[in-house]
Amino acid sequence: MSFHSGFVCILGRPNAGKSTLLNALVGEKLAIISPKPQTTRNRILGIINVPKVKSREAGQIVLIDTPGVHQSGSSLGRKMMSEIREALEGCELILLIVDAKKKWDREDGFVLDLAKKAGTPIFLLLNKIDLLGDKSKLLPLIAQFQTLHDFKETVPISALKKKGLDELLSCVLKALPNGPRYFPEDQITDQPVRFMAAELIREHVLMQTHEEVPHAVSVLIEQFEESQRLTRIAAVIFCERDGQKAILLGKGGQMLKKIGTDARLDIEKMVGTKVFLELFVKIKAGWRDSRTFVEELDWRRQLQQIGGMPDPES
Repeated sequence: MSFHSGFVCILGRPNAGKSTLLNALVGEKLAIISPKPQTTRNRILGIINVPKVKSREAGQIVLIDTPGVHQSGSSLGRKMMSEIREALEGCELILLIVDAKKKWDREDGFVLDLAKKAGTPIFLLLNKIDLLGDKSKLLPLIAQFQTLHDFKETVPISALKKKGLDELLSCVLKALPNGPRYFPEDQITDQPVRFMAAELIREHVLMQTHEEVPHAVSVLIEQFEESQRLTRIAAVIFCERDGQKAILLGKGGQMLKKIGTDARLDIEKMVGTKVFLELFVKIKAGWRDSRTFVEELDWRRQLQQIGGMPDPES
């Protein structure tokens, strides 16, 4: 029996639905979700083990979610684009995801050019088809997109409603070469739990705050201690200005308390124990333009500093 496997990069503009697709395909929440652009800042690995069903061969699909493709001059923006380029290197397939209800424009062309430079087969995913009022427009839309590039497949999907995902998985598996099982069958990501906890905290900051605050926030875990019954976490929310700190704290500290409570409940679901979570807010002016600080946010760098390796998530 043949076994298909390979690395598959999910590529697209901010808010195209990349992280929603990753979570839906893996069946677990690996990437945080928000309607704010540039929610994803790092490449995130999701592992799908596909059993043999009828005529479909078995295999392992290693999905790589990436930040939204954009043009930015900040150190944070350059780091995010570096994450995208690293994800494209060595992948066997690119899933270019676009919002089906929006007109193709120059920014979409920039994403397509980036994908074409990788020299890798490209699937075009027309996402959010559930929001198309007139479904008869779908076929002409597909025909229009096919004039832009010789896509290996064009697949209409709704990542949010999980429509078209079985067909997508079958097409992806068929496009991948025969290969080994890259990760153990019970592993679904390479991310360490402490990084996922930091992201869950940042997700609740994104959900509770508005305007410039979400983009100016980063989260670092300073303490992460696990035991059978309790996980102790201390995290710092960094922002850039006094006004942002005031918003994050809220009147009488109520905003920070709500962020902490909501994040704690999500982290408890993830780790399976009670969680004691302490949050602090600190100002680090201009951190997005600090190459050194932006590099410190990379969980791979953090692991090197603490001398550890990520625990496989299952």
